[in-house]
Amino acid sequence: MTFDYDLFVIGGGSGGVRAARIAAGEHGAKVGLAEESRMGGTCVIRGCVPKKLMIFASQAGLMAEEMRGYGWADAQTGPFSWEIFREKLDAELSRLELIYRAGLERAGVEVHDQRATLVGHHEVELADGTRKTARHILIAAGGRPAKIGIPGEELGMVSDDLFLMDKLPGRVLLIGGGFIACEFSTILAGLGVDAVQVYRGDAVLRGFDREARDLATLQLSAVGVDLRLGLTPTRLDKVGDGIEVAFDDGSSDRFDAVLFATGRTPYTGGLGLENTEVRLKPNGAIEVDEWSQTCVPSIFAVGDVTDRVNLTPVAIREGHSFADTMFGSKPRKVDHSVVASAVYLRPHELGTVGLTEEEAKVRGPVDVYSTVFRPMRSMFAGSDARVMMKLLVDPATDRVLGCHIFGPEAGEMIQLAAIPIGMGATKAQFDATIAVHPTAAEELVTMRAPSRRHGDLHG
Repeated sequence: MTFDYDLFVIGGGSGGVRAARIAAGEHGAKVGLAEESRMGGTCVIRGCVPKKLMIFASQAGLMAEEMRGYGWADAQTGPFSWEIFREKLDAELSRLELIYRAGLERAGVEVHDQRATLVGHHEVELADGTRKTARHILIAAGGRPAKIGIPGEELGMVSDDLFLMDKLPGRVLLIGGGFIACEFSTILAGLGVDAVQVYRGDAVLRGFDREARDLATLQLSAVGVDLRLGLTPTRLDKVGDGIEVAFDDGSSDRFDAVLFATGRTPYTGGLGLENTEVRLKPNGAIEVDEWSQTCVPSIFAVGDVTDRVNLTPVAIREGHSFADTMFGSKPRKVDHSVVASAVYLRPHELGTVGLTEEEAKVRGPVDVYSTVFRPMRSMFAGSDARVMMKLLVDPATDRVLGCHIFGPEAGEMIQLAAIPIGMGATKAQFDATIAVHPTAAEELVTMRAPSRRHGDLHG
């Protein structure tokens, strides 16, 4: 059978672009790609990149306060101009989008700036009615923000909308306790917005290490976020220029804007999957095997649409591995077991890799090496902010099972810690590494005795 393409990719985000570019540019495949929105996907256009730039902008006030602690009596900031920032942000995102598009063009990928849906196991239909056939189809459509199904929720924003605001709200409600909610409440408070965050649990960042969660919860309040735990909104109503929000404890409050940061769902609706035999998980994610292949031999999927590890670098690795396997005669699987990540709070970030303490306890005996302290930089300035360094070690093998860092630049540190942990490093090998002094990170190689042990090694 003759096909229009060797590979057709649905989705121009990080995973789809990488797969298309490698398949075409390095392995000579004829590739088509369809993207209904802007090239670059969630991370580049409405996620990681603009969020990190907003984090940088939001740090100015805390930096000025810290400098006053170092003797800079006149250190001050403001007022912040959202208009100036957004103009520069739009220009930067456009620059990055052009880089993504240029990379595809250099590789010889044929780009279709429109939506594509499946009409069969080897065929897609573009929004203009054109149909294309392909030997292989890769779905890399990503995920979309989810709301919680309460009356009036159409009045609220999702994270995608935050970067498109004409002006900053005076008072905003953020709903959720995950990393998106926590990062944006941190950002908005730092930019001078009256930020209120509600979460139904007793500590934010469910699924992360509990000790780190507690420190993050305390820090949110310390940086000016009005954090209200054990609370869930039940209704939104438009009242004048604002939004009245009712809560499950019978209270209500009024805000200029409401942001739902209540998770993301795989973007599989309307893709035409009903025209195939592709199987979906209960949450709408596409079922794939270790090679990112669906139950249909010609259809594959990578990235958030599979709901494996929903991080941009993971989608990139999955896309690259798929292209090498299918077109480069270099079969490669992706190991999802040890993946580092970071939550960009302010002033201290959370970096994590491997098992949490709670997960390690379930697995079996574990030694916990943990220290919480006031770092030199903030302590001298008069801050009570705390840093945490934690290693989880298998007492039988001495292998380091997990690392958790709560502190300045934790994202940078955890990237480096992930290398030896991914290689199976032992606590003895960490201890044999000479410390860099004075740093916060030296604690990772100077903790000699465990703080506690869970489980009986000889039981």
